[in-house]
Order: sequence, then C-alpha cells, then structure tokens
Amino acid sequence: MTGLTGGQRIRFGLLFAAFEGGMPVIGLLIGAGLGQVIGGWSEYVAIAALAGLGAYMLFGLEDKDEARVQGLLHRGGFAVVGLGLSISLDELAIGFTLGLLNVPVVPTIALIAAQAFAVSQVGFALGGRIGEATREGAERLAGAVLILIAAALLVARILGHTV
Repeated sequence: MTGLTGGQRIRFGLLFAAFEGGMPVIGLLIGAGLGQVIGGWSEYVAIAALAGLGAYMLFGLEDKDEARVQGLLHRGGFAVVGLGLSISLDELAIGFTLGLLNVPVVPTIALIAAQAFAVSQVGFALGGRIGEATREGAERLAGAVLILIAAALLVARILGHTV
C-alpha cells in the first residue's frame, strides 16, 4: 500500500487497528460460547483452528494482489470496509482460538489492536521498499510459527497440562 499521504496512513492505520482489534472480540465471543458447549474438547478444537490458520498462511491460499488492495484503498467507502474485513479474517480465527482457550479478553484485545496499528504504520512506510516476495515470506513464516505453537500446545495437552 504505497502512495498514501500521512493523513491517509493514520486514517487507514486506525481503521485496520479497529478491524484487527474488533474481529478477535467477535472470535472470542464465538469461541467462548462454543467452548462452553463442547467442554473438554475445546482445547483440541482451538489447537486444530490454530494449526489450520497457520497452514492457510504458510501455503499462500490468500490472494495477495497489491493492485487490488491499492484500488480498494483509493475507492474509499465500503471498499475500504471490505478490505478491512478481508485483512482481519485471520484475527477472527485467532480470537476464536483464544475464546476456546478462555484467555483474558481485555489485555488480549488491547495488545492485538496496538500491534495492528504499529505494524500497519511500518507496512505503510516500508511497503513500497520491500518486495512482494519478502511480504509473502513474512506471512509464510508467521504461518509456520502458528503451526509450531499449535504443535507445542498439543504436546502440552497430551502430557496432561491445560492449555
């Protein structure tokens, strides 16, 4: 997302932070509710969801068309809202997983939103300077890390620890 003014960077950064902070809340509520229904299986469902999200990110099933993103940004209105939704679906999945694991809601959401704002600012500043391969590599690395976390949680659960 290159060619943005300083004001646009702040505005879009706040919008993305709102989506990145709001979608986990929705996921947390869904996950916590489902966790109450499925009981002891909720940790395994959370681990599977985390591993699934990691695999999705690792194997690049997400469309990363920079031109499409640029077009949506410059159209404004509902197009930007759609972009915000599309980039925060992974946060919905993370929130769902965290809800199943019954983590504290407020600190988790505050950290996710702050991280989203900071990372969006770095992305706006460096986006035009780094190549698409670097961006995709970072996404794949994040996916691999999520899979490793899911594996560690599974091992911990098998060994009798609560996750």
